[in-house]
Amino acid sequence: MQVTDKRTVVTGGSGFLGSAVVNTLGRRGCRNIIVPRSSNYDLRDQQEVFRLYNDAKPEIVIHLAAVVGGIGANGANPGRFFYDNAVMGIQMMEYARRFGVEKFVALGTVCAYPKFAPTPFKEEDLWNGYPEETNAPYGLAKKMMLVQAQAYRAQYGFHAIYLLPVNLYGPGDNFDLYTSHVIPALIRKCVEAKENSDPKIVLWGDGSPTREFLYVEDAAEGIVLATERYSGGEPINLGTGKEISICELAQIVAAEVGFSGDIVWDTTKPNGQPRRCLDISKAQRHFGFRARHGLVEGIAKTVAWFMSNRSANAEVPISKLSDP
Repeated sequence: MQVTDKRTVVTGGSGFLGSAVVNTLGRRGCRNIIVPRSSNYDLRDQQEVFRLYNDAKPEIVIHLAAVVGGIGANGANPGRFFYDNAVMGIQMMEYARRFGVEKFVALGTVCAYPKFAPTPFKEEDLWNGYPEETNAPYGLAKKMMLVQAQAYRAQYGFHAIYLLPVNLYGPGDNFDLYTSHVIPALIRKCVEAKENSDPKIVLWGDGSPTREFLYVEDAAEGIVLATERYSGGEPINLGTGKEISICELAQIVAAEVGFSGDIVWDTTKPNGQPRRCLDISKAQRHFGFRARHGLVEGIAKTVAWFMSNRSANAEVPISKLSDP
């Protein structure tokens, strides 16, 4: 599919990942990109979704809008995270079908995988168990878009694809300690500890879980490549195929920031899923995606962005939950 001449709606397009996707589309030559804001269209409201499609008349929809957070936010908001994400996905895809959208790109989450899926996670293992409990409501809500996409493809011939990215990070991320994911939270904790001459930082769990991280610009490139080149009904992983323990990650971030204090693990707090690492062979095979940024390079760029977007004595601007 040539995206350059298509009217494209990017939900969540003003957010962390969405901004990167919009920029990537722009570099492709796309000039007809519509980014609905929650102040104008509440995607949880059926009438608002109808109005969005009626106003925008898109040919492509890239649905990135989500209500997300780290382990703490997931634990405190399981109902909200399930309902908001499920209802947005269901309505966005249903009205895309009704309005004759040519292609719908649904973004899932690595949280949809079973808690004890063998690593690296293969797309075929997606249904072989229940997700890790702290992330299950969010993960299952997002996974319903895969069910919907495949059902609509079978009954209506609707063209929807479903992508499964790993944890994202990079410039422009959310650094609020309550709602952020692990890399921005680590960066902020280390920076503030260094500035305050704190002797230690305290992190959740025991540091043993492994995670895989994808730089946000690489994720955006993968999404746009899939939009252009992938038309299948099976889910596709987006990642680097490389895992690292949270303990090792904390040491990398501390070194980049220049924090030399102790890293203390609060084992009364949950670890989350034991391991996360994706099999990325299908993304490479079907649409030629390969991440360009290594983790150390990406963290360095993220730290530099963070430091240049705050003063030494000012509170970091708190990002709200991803704009629906």
